[in-house]
Amino acid sequence: MSPLLHPEAAPEWLRGLVDACGRVSPDDVPFRRRPGGNGREAAVVLLFGDDGPEPDVVLTERAADLRSHAGQAAFPGGGVDPADGTGLDGLVTAGLRETEEEIGADPAGIVPLATLPPLTIPVSGFAVTPVLAHWATPMPIGVVDPGETAAVVRVPLSELTDPARRFTVTSPGGYQGPAFTVRGLLVWGFTAGVLSWVLDLAGWTIPWERSDVRDLGEAWARRHEGEAIR
Repeated sequence: MSPLLHPEAAPEWLRGLVDACGRVSPDDVPFRRRPGGNGREAAVVLLFGDDGPEPDVVLTERAADLRSHAGQAAFPGGGVDPADGTGLDGLVTAGLRETEEEIGADPAGIVPLATLPPLTIPVSGFAVTPVLAHWATPMPIGVVDPGETAAVVRVPLSELTDPARRFTVTSPGGYQGPAFTVRGLLVWGFTAGVLSWVLDLAGWTIPWERSDVRDLGEAWARRHEGEAIR
């Protein structure tokens, strides 16, 4: 384990999730993992806060004109630079650096707690490691570079666990997986898969209608309506 990770610092409400992450292996990933990739490493940060009325997690909406994953909901994060270092330390460092660059969150106020196994993103070829972190010293955040990020949203966990906001999305290319409609965002693909897994690991999942399958194009067009399509 990286010395940059501090699972013992997790607040009580996150300890079950952190403990579960410590027992996870790559074989436990519950959604499709594709082999291959270009060998490049990246990290995303699941930044959990508890300074408001209820716990939340930070999501971003990627800019509409990016070459990959344009307009999609995502966690803050990005590729590892040489200056970040190597191994798990480098991944944690990269995740915190990219989080500051994307949403303006000071890494000094963020406590990395645990990681999940790296997952290959088919479109970019990156091997992405999710880093779970507690926002111990919250501060105002927002879009730093409009060319990369269109919006920054703190999503209450109660909205992510709401069965009315959850469904399965399918695309013409054959993709099928979990999705959420929250705060004007359609969360699907890698981000939704990781969120769904994390909710399961933490024991926060409320049973939802997995047989409710919706077309990606329709769900995308109606993502700003604020509620799941019925």
